Amino acid sequence: MSDPTETLRTALPPLAQSRLQSLRLADGRAVVVLDAGGLDALERERLEAAVKEALAGQPGVAEVRVALMADKVRRAIIAVGSGKGGVGKSTVSANLAIALARAGRKVGLVDADIYGPSQPRLLGSEGVKPQARGDKLVPVPNQWGVPLLSMGQLIEPGKAIAWRGPMAGNALGQLIDADWGDAEVLVVDLPPGTGDVQLTMLQRYKPTGAVIVSTPQDLALIDARRAIQLFEVGEVPVIGMVENMAGYQCPHCGELSDPFGQGGAEAAAGEMGLAFLGRVPLELAIRKASDAGTPPAAGEGAAADAFAALARRVGTWLDNRGGRG
Repeated sequence: MSDPTETLRTALPPLAQSRLQSLRLADGRAVVVLDAGGLDALERERLEAAVKEALAGQPGVAEVRVALMADKVRRAIIAVGSGKGGVGKSTVSANLAIALARAGRKVGLVDADIYGPSQPRLLGSEGVKPQARGDKLVPVPNQWGVPLLSMGQLIEPGKAIAWRGPMAGNALGQLIDADWGDAEVLVVDLPPGTGDVQLTMLQRYKPTGAVIVSTPQDLALIDARRAIQLFEVGEVPVIGMVENMAGYQCPHCGELSDPFGQGGAEAAAGEMGLAFLGRVPLELAIRKASDAGTPPAAGEGAAADAFAALARRVGTWLDNRGGRG
C-alpha cells in the first residue's frame, strides 16, 4: 500500500519540494510546512498558491494548509532629523539610503515628513501610487533599488495636508508597518523640528539610531541641538552629525567660499561628544540632480563620494551594534 503523503510530496512543484520541512495528512487536511527564508513577500505568496493548487483535489485531500517558516528580518531604523527646515535633510536622507544600498545593504526609505513630502520627487517616482497586499502597503520600487513609501504617493499632487497629531501618527504607522520584505535598514526622513510625528516615532518604533543634519550656521546648529536632545530623552543613540551645504566652489573662477559658515556642525559635534559623519558641499549639480529625480549618490563624482563616505560611517556604526540591520 502506497504512502499517501509520498504521493502528495511528488505532486508538489519543484521549489516547494526543495523547501519542504514537513507534510502531514490527517482527516482530509494536508498541512505543508515550507522554508521561506530569503523569499520576498510576493514570492512567498506565489509559493503558497502553487502548493494549494497542486494539492487541491488530490485523493484524500479536502483542505490544504500551508505554513511558511522564515527567520524574522532584523531591521534597523535610522531616523534622519533636523531642528529646522531648509537644511537639506530630505536630500541627505535619500542619498544616504541610496549609498547604503550601493554598499550592499537592503534598504527602504520612509518619507515621514507627512506635511511636506519630497521623496517622490527626489527619487523620480512622482505619480506612482503604492499597492496594498492584505492590510499593508507595498513600497514603490524605483531604478535606484531603494523602495519608497511617502504621503506624497497617497494624496493628490499639490494638496495640503491639514491633520492633527493623531492622524499624522496613524499615517506614520501605515508607512513604517508596511510590507518591507527583506529590507535590513529603513531610513526614515523625519519632519523638521520636534513635533508629534517625531514623538510617535520615538515612542512607537524606537529607532536604532539617529543622524542629525545641519548647515554650518549658528541658527541651524541651535535648532539641531534641540533635535539631538529629543533623541537623547527618547534614549535613541545619535549616530552623529552631518554638515550640509558646506562650502561652495564657483563654477566659473574656482574660488571657494562659505555662504553658511564653515565647520560649525563639526565643532558642535565635538562639543557634545558626538561623531562627525562628514560634509556635503553646496553644489548646483546636487540641486539640479535632486530636482530631476536623479540622486547624486547613484552616480559618480565629489557629491557621490561624500554620500558614500557618510554611508560607510553609518554602516560601520550599524555593524558595531551587532549586525547589518
